[in-house]
Amino acid sequence: MSTTLEAFRPLLDAAKGVSPADPAAAVAELRRRLDPASSAARALQATLVGMLERGEIANRGELPVRYGRVTKASPETHDFSIDVVHMNGAGPSHRHPNGELNFCMTLDGSPTFMGQPAGWVVEAPGSEHVPTVEGGTMLIVYLLPQGRIEFL
Repeated sequence: MSTTLEAFRPLLDAAKGVSPADPAAAVAELRRRLDPASSAARALQATLVGMLERGEIANRGELPVRYGRVTKASPETHDFSIDVVHMNGAGPSHRHPNGELNFCMTLDGSPTFMGQPAGWVVEAPGSEHVPTVEGGTMLIVYLLPQGRIEFL
């Protein structure tokens, strides 16, 4: 496994087997597995911010949305693709055929993603939205089951 991919292992392991069908239950389980306030999550954030600053992730586009795909879905990633977005505004409208598990980290201000504070945010299968960060800047890791996303 690549060093870059290994950095995401805590998120992949937390998400393994979690169904986005009931977003509230999924968030509760994800928080139990990887509490956003834990020392493990803070260490993960420090690693990912370092990768962002070195241009290793979210290195395409311009703010309000800088983005990049880390990997396609595979058995090694528990069948999730990994995308990382550096965001301080609205992104492109899209649909989640199989749902979406997001780990959101504050970079500055007091941002929310889709009205939710930093931490885990889950979108149900079939949901559609214009992803939006308000009140600051976030680094968001999108875990997409089977890598499925449809831009509208």
